[in-house]
Amino acid sequence: MGVDYYNVLKVGRDAGEDDLRKAYKRLAMKWHPDKNPVNHEEAEAKFKLVSEAYDVLIDPRRRQIYDLHGEEALKGAPDFPPPPARSPSSAGSRSDSSSFRFDRRNADEVFADFFSDHLSRSRVFGEKGHRAGSGKEGRSRENGGGKKPPPVESKLPCSLEELYKGARKKMRISRVVPDEFGKPKTVEETLKIDILPGWKKGTKITFPEKGNHEPGATPPDLIFVVDEKPHPVFKREGNDLVVVQTVTLLEALTGKTHNLTTLDGRNLDIQGIDIIRPGHEVVIPNEGMPHSKDPSKKGNLKVRFDIKFPLQLTGDQKSDLTRVLGGVES
Repeated sequence: MGVDYYNVLKVGRDAGEDDLRKAYKRLAMKWHPDKNPVNHEEAEAKFKLVSEAYDVLIDPRRRQIYDLHGEEALKGAPDFPPPPARSPSSAGSRSDSSSFRFDRRNADEVFADFFSDHLSRSRVFGEKGHRAGSGKEGRSRENGGGKKPPPVESKLPCSLEELYKGARKKMRISRVVPDEFGKPKTVEETLKIDILPGWKKGTKITFPEKGNHEPGATPPDLIFVVDEKPHPVFKREGNDLVVVQTVTLLEALTGKTHNLTTLDGRNLDIQGIDIIRPGHEVVIPNEGMPHSKDPSKKGNLKVRFDIKFPLQLTGDQKSDLTRVLGGVES
């Protein structure tokens, strides 16, 4: 049979006119391209199919041919016999399937004709004097043809671990859109954002026209701006990670092995250094943040040492230090 128009409209094969109209109204409003600026191509294809299904099933003649022989018969395929007469009075006036001409109407025409029986077209999307279209011109009219407001920006807080490994965030938003009668209503929506490894603070993720839909204006874009949360251990410098290790004067002079837990949970040992001088820094290659354009590459991990000097020394301690260090060259 080809396309199952009943399944397209989600109605039974015994559906009456009221059932067809209710189903078409619900699906046409759901899939009209003007109401789906993000997935426009998918919506346009479904909108055309829904309109075609309604256009066939609402017409008794077309529906009879479709029920008997399927979609191909509507296209005038000569292999199908003519449909039987619906009543004795109509038997003499019917034509066979080869003379039947199926006029596949434009989906927007079906849409406009349907609503002309219920509403003025200007109320369908809250416009005046224009019919919503499926192309750029139609989208401009649907949005009122007005100037597009500046984008609405919101912070997207991310931990350093999320920016290191990547993550998926779900942001729940509320916005105002027109209903099928053009009246404003508040809808809630969950937006999914895939955080890619290596993204930096200030990275922007744009959702086109997801702001409030004000009359006479195009809805503004909604932009999420990555904001990096402070980390208790690491600090980011570009693609490098910096960690400050505090050591005592004794440890600075005698050496110590330091242990770090990386952002992806690994244990990293930093071998002791014989003498740690003030301002000393150890650089560990490829243990920093991933490069956003090539996550297989990473920056460096920089370990900076802060030597904690004693606040005071006793006389004996000073004597011992003088005895031990007195002959040591600086």
